[in-house]
Amino acid sequence: MIVVYTHKITPRVRYIFKHILTRTLQIPVSFTTKVEEFVAHKGPKLTYTKSPLSNEFFIKSNELLFEQGVNDLEINIQKWEEVPCFFATGSKSAIPFDIFAASFYLISRYEEYLPHVKDKHGRFMASESLAHNNNFLEKPVVDIWAYKFLKEFKERFPDYEVENRKYTFISTIDIDNTFAYKHKSLIRTTGAFLKDFFKLRLLSVWYRLAVLLNIKKDPFDNFDTILNIKKNKKIKTIFFCSVGDYTTFDTNISAAKNKFKLLVKDLVDYARVGLHPSYFTMQNAALLKKEKERLEDITNMPVTRSRQHYLRFNLPETYQQLIDLEIQEDFTMGYASNVGFRASTCTPFYFYDLDFEIQTPLKVYPFALMDTTLNDYLKITPKQSLGRIRDLKNEVKAVNGTFITLFHNESLSDHMRWKGWKRLYDSMVKIATI
Repeated sequence: MIVVYTHKITPRVRYIFKHILTRTLQIPVSFTTKVEEFVAHKGPKLTYTKSPLSNEFFIKSNELLFEQGVNDLEINIQKWEEVPCFFATGSKSAIPFDIFAASFYLISRYEEYLPHVKDKHGRFMASESLAHNNNFLEKPVVDIWAYKFLKEFKERFPDYEVENRKYTFISTIDIDNTFAYKHKSLIRTTGAFLKDFFKLRLLSVWYRLAVLLNIKKDPFDNFDTILNIKKNKKIKTIFFCSVGDYTTFDTNISAAKNKFKLLVKDLVDYARVGLHPSYFTMQNAALLKKEKERLEDITNMPVTRSRQHYLRFNLPETYQQLIDLEIQEDFTMGYASNVGFRASTCTPFYFYDLDFEIQTPLKVYPFALMDTTLNDYLKITPKQSLGRIRDLKNEVKAVNGTFITLFHNESLSDHMRWKGWKRLYDSMVKIATI
């Protein structure tokens, strides 16, 4: 147990110290504002305040954890050895930066509450972020800082033993389109056929006919393959199912179809299943509730995990809606346009609501990369993608974090624009499980 002395114990102080010390470094922590209590404690301890009491392990505190609401802060990025950091502390402090305030800024997504330019889907853009603009988006700096702090702390308390957490890998699969050609309505099938024909996409015409005539298997129906990889490699796999009504952005088959229901029931038997709320749920709490209930009717169990379609979410509104619906885990934290760590961490964390100044029960699982980011945004080949994946995995492994990837059943089809990506997934799983 580490005892932390501070002049004021705020919800922010409790939240970020528990995240850094307990969830990241696996060290129990308690707090005190009484000097005599702190002095009497014989074990490891530190002070987090404006000035040291004597010669203890002291970290000079930034004001951020003692404020309320959101203010426009001046952030000056400097280097802590080779790692970018901010909120410098000065010479008396045992470490050169207030990593607790800096980590809170990044993990709470403070900057997403400030005025910013959104993309065409209403999303906060990577290009607006501190991490992207200072070249640390692909480093989980919050975890790196935590381990740098631990190194300094153990030099002061050499007998203090800490058990390292274990690296973990989670493969997540979004099901936007269960099938490429099958089980669509007659109007959709005819319209797609004519569109391909008149645009001379003859390969698509052939594939559609071959699948509909049962000459070929539907290329997107590769769930057995994904489940076999899960079983053989013993990896945690979560499927996020889209059950929304048909729109321009939501093109899955109807959730009312028996074929879809049977597939979801099958997946529930072998893996975890979550909700993939449709495009327009970001502004529509009633629609989100309807889709959650629709999936629960199919699975016959409570839906507790979720990932927004198109990664569309607004802070704090979307997360507040998820909490109201008793969703416990969200997997949306990442960018469509860039790989890396949107919240600068590879450790799942509880969402801190800056509107109400409370730690919420919603646990956020940040992912490191998405297949469409590599293929559509970065426009790199499967072979080039493997290098980026390896680098990100190594960053996570170095801090014993949680490496989360986002693929779609479509990208594992080897069909059309996804040629070669099934093999990439196999290689990625091998790399991720070493």
